[in-house]
Amino acid sequence: MNNFLLFLPIYSDSPEPYQLDVQDAASPMGERLVFFHDNLMFLIVLILVIIGWLMFSSIFNKHYYKYLVEGTLIEIVWTLIPAIILLFIAFPSLQLLYSMDEIVEPSLTVKAIGHQWYWSYEYSDVEGESIEFDSYMIPTSDLEVGDMRLLEADNRLVIPVNTEIRVVITGADVIHCFAIPSLGVKVDAVPGRLNQAGFLIKRPGVYYGQCSEICGSDHSFMPIVVEGVSQEKFVNWIISKQSEI
Repeated sequence: MNNFLLFLPIYSDSPEPYQLDVQDAASPMGERLVFFHDNLMFLIVLILVIIGWLMFSSIFNKHYYKYLVEGTLIEIVWTLIPAIILLFIAFPSLQLLYSMDEIVEPSLTVKAIGHQWYWSYEYSDVEGESIEFDSYMIPTSDLEVGDMRLLEADNRLVIPVNTEIRVVITGADVIHCFAIPSLGVKVDAVPGRLNQAGFLIKRPGVYYGQCSEICGSDHSFMPIVVEGVSQEKFVNWIISKQSEI
């Protein structure tokens, strides 16, 4: 029974051992990406079953071989059907790609800067003093019970829920990548260039990500931890951070 449970899909906001499915989406864009993924997987399995049955039938049944392998008509069919399937996949895919580039009028803008090998965050449009801090990975020896190894950071990126957020992303040295799977965010941090991403967190929680670019020897040691909180808690966090300046 325990061995069977290991192969069940696990939904969470961070990767889990033996996880077979994507992380549970926490933003509208993340939900759209998961929906597209699930429908595409269903289509792929359907194609695999049909093509496998046709290949098996053409090998062991001479009548199927005559109609499935030989003749001009079947060659036209084998060409048109894949083309139609690709068009069916391309339209929603392109729509998603363009939607990810659209930034709704943000209520809060945060700047994320990738370094070797940590992240820096800047809250520049909050009322009062702007807030800047670095976010380093917590070493394994300092982890507490329940913490995620290689994914915990000493300073989290705190974001209010149900608020349109824009993250401006750049790199300070080499190319990094700001990626949070459960929020549907994956943007390169390129030195000398500002990229941006928009998202809205639908529920409070902690969302884990990592640099997804091979940026050096410590590439796997610069995690991203986003904490979604209520607007009231976010305001209190801003005030406490500004009091430390």
